Amino acid sequence: MSLRLPRVIGHRGAKSYAPENTLESIHTAADLGIKWVELDVKLTKDEVPIIFHDDTLERTTNGSGPVADMLYDDIKQLEAGSWYADSFAGVKIPTLEEALDVIYERDLGFNMEIKPCPGREKETAEVALDLLAASWDAHDRLLISSFSHVSLEVACDMAGDWARGLLLEKEMPENLADLVEFFTPKTINFDSETEASAVEALLDFELPLLCYTVNDPMLARRLVNLGVDGFFSDCPDVIKENLPRMH
Repeated sequence: MSLRLPRVIGHRGAKSYAPENTLESIHTAADLGIKWVELDVKLTKDEVPIIFHDDTLERTTNGSGPVADMLYDDIKQLEAGSWYADSFAGVKIPTLEEALDVIYERDLGFNMEIKPCPGREKETAEVALDLLAASWDAHDRLLISSFSHVSLEVACDMAGDWARGLLLEKEMPENLADLVEFFTPKTINFDSETEASAVEALLDFELPLLCYTVNDPMLARRLVNLGVDGFFSDCPDVIKENLPRMH
């Protein structure tokens, strides 16, 4: 089945307008008319999948310490909005289940990035995919991605019929062709700071190319001219409005 990919996906919801990886950020993306969101999933100590990016709590909550050491009962007490703006005071870290409820409610596509805490690559993927399997049936609006090859391999084994996105760092891996052959991704997701020559080499795989994180309309237009298909953006409405019209 082919993916119904939009040209712009909201990064961590709509990170420029609401605290990242929160229900408020998902709603904001939907309110802007964005059709897909990308969110990060990791596990609490007691294996509850939550929507959160960092390995530690300090940057985006009033808590501290590693996420992997925290029970969900402690996580849900934390406040995750006022670091961003006073108007978001009281916002909580959502569970994957809560995020999926909003994604369904707002009729969005979903790029689930498995973002395991170090050493938890296998179980993070297993728990998140188990929960997703219980409720998600729109195969053309779901993309599973991860920088962790262990997590992506679990996705191949557990959910082989769901589309996978191969996430690449700025420097291209030397064994890229082998990775594409092994993981059979539906998309290649690459860093916006990747050299143009490397982007051109990615085109040889004849897969949709998605670029993260693009907040500059001029950069987006340059990448479209290179042959890039879509973008992850903190301000997805701005990028969407400034892309050249499709003929």
